[in-house]
Amino acid sequence: MKKLKSFFKGTYLALMLLFLYAPIAVLMVFSFNDSKTMGNWKGFSLRWYEALLSDATLMNALWVTLSVAIISATVATVIGTFAAIGLHSMKKAPRAVVENISQVPVVNPDLVTGISFMMLFAFIGLTGGYTRMLIAHITFNIPYVIFSVLPKLRQSSNSLYEAAMDLGCTPWMALRKVVIPDIMPGIVSGFILAFTMSLDDFVVSWFATDGIQNLSIYIYSIARRGISPKINALSTLMFVAVVTLLLIVNLKSIREERAASIQNKKLTAR
Repeated sequence: MKKLKSFFKGTYLALMLLFLYAPIAVLMVFSFNDSKTMGNWKGFSLRWYEALLSDATLMNALWVTLSVAIISATVATVIGTFAAIGLHSMKKAPRAVVENISQVPVVNPDLVTGISFMMLFAFIGLTGGYTRMLIAHITFNIPYVIFSVLPKLRQSSNSLYEAAMDLGCTPWMALRKVVIPDIMPGIVSGFILAFTMSLDDFVVSWFATDGIQNLSIYIYSIARRGISPKINALSTLMFVAVVTLLLIVNLKSIREERAASIQNKKLTAR
């Protein structure tokens, strides 16, 4: 019976990984294909990576995507972190109300969010596609940061902040040197989540912006003529970059947890 359960668990995991990553693996393989068609392998080639770097429109869309993602994730992380700290310090009843309100942008359909931004920007007369896209991305990223930081705050002890204050720290110094380092894993997770959400967004960007293209809008605009293999090359580079970032962050977290565990064992042994 145990062997049967183990077999089904292993099979389930293998199938899940296959369905998740097989399409990505195919995309990465065919990004090195010399042919323009996916089903026809003509040999290994870097021509699509060279074509990617020489396409000014695509590179401009890439710059818009990365710059908006980095700036919006950074600003949303700062705002969301302080919002989470303030939310955590509130009393139970008002905290529950504010938490439920903060969840609305997360559960709200992207279509509704995008149309709302479009109407808001038209109403206030805000022009400039880049500014509009940046504001929209910062806004919908903040709740993801809040709900990444809040669990770390709940795991942390309020006595750390109070002890720092008793030892002579100012409120800002205690926050900067005690509270923020303690919840840093949640802050980093919130930043990565905000970055990937901004990188991936299409619907909100489509309605909120005016006159500029990020990658998702650019790919949508050319999809009716057929996807170029340059997109395979671009997707491969972005996937490798994101996976590398996640590996670095996770390895760092594992090392910190291991070091903390060793330190705790030494203190216990004493």
